[in-house]
Formats: sequence, C-alpha cells, structure tokens
Amino acid sequence: MQANRLIALFTGAIAIAAGIAAGAGVLLRGTGAFDSVTSVRGETYEMATDGVYAFNAMRVVAEGIGWDVFTLAVAVPALLITSIWVARGSFRGRLIAAGMLGYFAYMYLEYAMTWAFGPLFPLFVAIYAASLVGLVWIGARLAGQGLTDRFDARFPRRRWAAISLGMAFLLTVLWAERIVQGLSGEIAGLLHGETTMTIQALDLGLMVPASVVIAVLALRRNPAGLAAAAAFAVTFTAMSAAIGSMLVSAWLVTGTLELPPIVIFGLAAVGGLAIGLRMYASARTDGVAHPADAAPSSTRRADVLAPS
Repeated sequence: MQANRLIALFTGAIAIAAGIAAGAGVLLRGTGAFDSVTSVRGETYEMATDGVYAFNAMRVVAEGIGWDVFTLAVAVPALLITSIWVARGSFRGRLIAAGMLGYFAYMYLEYAMTWAFGPLFPLFVAIYAASLVGLVWIGARLAGQGLTDRFDARFPRRRWAAISLGMAFLLTVLWAERIVQGLSGEIAGLLHGETTMTIQALDLGLMVPASVVIAVLALRRNPAGLAAAAAFAVTFTAMSAAIGSMLVSAWLVTGTLELPPIVIFGLAAVGGLAIGLRMYASARTDGVAHPADAAPSSTRRADVLAPS
C-alpha cells in the first residue's frame, strides 16, 4: 500500500503540474494580437505576438487553447480523482491512471516540440518526462502482481481492435496525403510557420504503431495486451475528445468550420468511451469469476484473482 500511495502522490503531482500549464495557456494567452509574417519556408501566416504562446501561428494557438480547456476541465480532474483509487490499490484505477498518463505524455511531448520556445517549455518537458516515468512505474507494478485472468470473457476485444485499427488506418492515410503534398512543394497551410511536421511524426511514429500492436495483442487474448488495451482506451478517448475541442476552438477563432474531422473525432471519443466502459466492467477486482467466463475453471489460479 505504501508503494500505491507513492504512485498516487506522483500522479497527483503530474495532474497539478498539467493544471498549471493548461491554466496558463487559457488565462495567459495574450490579447489575440498578431502580425502577418513569412516563414523561412516561404509560408505566409498570422503569428501571435503576445501571451505565453507568442511566436506561434494564430491557428496553432487557437487549437492549443481548445486542448488546454479540455485538459483543465476534464483531464486534470480525472487524473486527480483516479489518484485516490490508485492510493487504495485499485486495479481499474491504476489502468485508468496509466491511460491518463499516456494522454499527458503525448500532449506535452507534442507541446514541447511544437510550440515556439517560451516560458512554459521547462514545464512541458517536466510533465511529459514524469508521465513516462509514471507509465513505467505503474506498468511494472501491475506486471509484478500478475495480469493473467484479470479480465473475463466480456472484454470487447474485437470492438476495440476495430476502432483502434480503424483510427490507425485513418491517421496513416490523412498524414501520408499531407506528407506527399508537402514533399511536392505545396506547403501553404501545412506547416503553420513550423519547419517540419511534428504532429505527423508523433502520430505515425508513436500512436499508429502502439494502436496496431495493442489491438493485435488484445485480439490474441494476451494478458498484457488486454491490460494495455484498457489503459490505451482511456488515452484514445481523451485524445479524441481533446482533438474535437481543438477543432471547435479553432472554428471559434478563425471562423472556419471543419465539420468532418469534428464529427469523426467526436464519434471516436464516444465509441472509445463505450468500449472502455465494457472493458472495465470485465475487469476482475474481487476474485470472483464472472459466469460468462469461457475458460475451464481448472486452468485458473486463485492467486491471480486476488483483490486489486
């Protein structure tokens, strides 16, 4: 229990740090003043001139504030509440915390690499580094306590694989098209003043491979894969909802409504939440097998069904 409390304190500290960062993004965003500038790549765009996100494209700032609002209003409270469950040693709580840490790790890695250098840079680095440490810490604790038979036959393996692989395919197609367009020399509206495609690099190098590997492991009923899928479903849902918030914020600032991606990511968030709830309903936390279990009872061990 002492180790669980330490992890809970650690995750709570991450949530507070993220709340400070997101709060600064919302409250210290500046006056909205901007100048028209031309990047070293010859791209003309509107650049914010004040606030903590100064020297970034106005479109990027608008999206970032939407992401900050979601983080401050939803993600930070969610991780703080989950930290209480972690302190109590809850199996479900630790999986949710791992999923939220995945959200914060991706978000602030992207922030550290995308935003123009500014006063929040050290905090961005600290949050994503701490989130990665927390992920490893929770994963090691869960693995050490055993993951075999932690979920019953109700776990929605196929539904999760369908939505996870579907989103991985969609991201691959969308970003491949943008990369090809950029390589052809048509960069207008693609880079927003940046010198490379950071988001595309992170999605294609991290999110897509993780989605595919976790989906395959879950389909194969791998115990670690099922646990990873339950945690990643939290990350998936939070990220989809945050992207929807970003696009709505950009619409309010720029006046340009991008309805198809808003609908796609909104449906992804709803679908991820629905599937995630089924995953956590199938998690065993009391040592009692559910009647829907298909595996013979002789193959089960009492020790792996110990209370979480």
